[in-house]
Amino acid sequence: RGYAQDFAERCFSQIEGFGSYGFPESHAASFALLVYVSCWVKCHYPDVFLAALLNSQPLGFYAPAQLVRDAQEHGVDVRPVDINLSDLEIVMEKSNIGGDYIAPRHAEMRDDIWGTNGVRLGFNLVKGLKTEHANLIVARRGTGYDSVRDVWLRTNLSPAALEVLAEADAFQSLGLSRRDALWSVKGLIGTHGADSLPLFRAAGEAGHRDEPDANLPPMLLGEEVIHDYRSLSLSLKAHPVGFLREWLTRKRAISADDLRTAPAGRIVTVAGLVLVRQRPGTASGVIFATLEDETGVANIIVWPKVFEANRAIVLGARMMAVKGELQREGLVIHVIARELIDLTPKLLDIAGGHDIGDAVVARADEGKTGPHGSRTRERDQYAELQARKAHLALPAGRNFH
Repeated sequence: RGYAQDFAERCFSQIEGFGSYGFPESHAASFALLVYVSCWVKCHYPDVFLAALLNSQPLGFYAPAQLVRDAQEHGVDVRPVDINLSDLEIVMEKSNIGGDYIAPRHAEMRDDIWGTNGVRLGFNLVKGLKTEHANLIVARRGTGYDSVRDVWLRTNLSPAALEVLAEADAFQSLGLSRRDALWSVKGLIGTHGADSLPLFRAAGEAGHRDEPDANLPPMLLGEEVIHDYRSLSLSLKAHPVGFLREWLTRKRAISADDLRTAPAGRIVTVAGLVLVRQRPGTASGVIFATLEDETGVANIIVWPKVFEANRAIVLGARMMAVKGELQREGLVIHVIARELIDLTPKLLDIAGGHDIGDAVVARADEGKTGPHGSRTRERDQYAELQARKAHLALPAGRNFH
């Protein structure tokens, strides 16, 4: 560009020198501002903070279930996905219960929490629902849908798409449970095409019903929670580990919240969903895991030798029990793992023993056909299938290196 060689080299040297410290300094300053603003919003408006993070998924360290749980503990009224109330993304709604249900360990923040909005979960959290289908539901909703058939006729969505919504328990505003909604969707399949004809469409709009509502038995709460996790990766109804608390207590396991008051050095057993596994390159092979139960989270440290002896459990378990030594440094609490147990099969107990997958396997049919010994083989196959479905029911923990 016509600059003198000496001048150009001095300019380059200054830029090179600045690059060794200027970017880290400017980056740190801007990041510090972002951190401060984020902390301020999370402190005073956890409702806004939750909506923003859920609408930015997938991102970062925490899964939606963790974000929702933390918001609820800070008094946020989180509301389920609904065919008549949800948008594509998470939206804010007026609420009268903001701050009324703050968890005891956050009680000191009561006066600092100013947000009073409810947070309505959006269709973007429903696994298997296409964005264009969600937008179509919102665009054609008008003053609201009054039945599953009404949704079908006005949106022209396939029964398969409506079944995804029913699995997500999105028809509650119509007075339909998950099972009732699935039944209604199945009823559409047999008449597919008929209700699209003018005469049948008019009959439907006039309130005509082909058959009375089925009196189906309600799902057990455990079943509902497992289905919530399968469809949404979270549940607003209950936490899976809560259903096992009585059993865990008999096994001498304590809750994550109990770790706060347990004496350091004590050998304890904790159990929970495996949320995160970390194996930093600077940690010499040590794995840090985070377990979550119905009371909070427990931080687990797994030394390399323990990991090698329990590799399959550490890397594959959806739900895990850990026995080890409790260590405390200030507010930081860890359990140094000595023994690990895969509790993923206990998900079947949470579901009340009912089938939680899509495959249909009837126990009464075991061993009716086939050569001698087939009953044992089919029973083993059934157990393997159930274990596999239990393993898939909850999301895998997030792994970081």
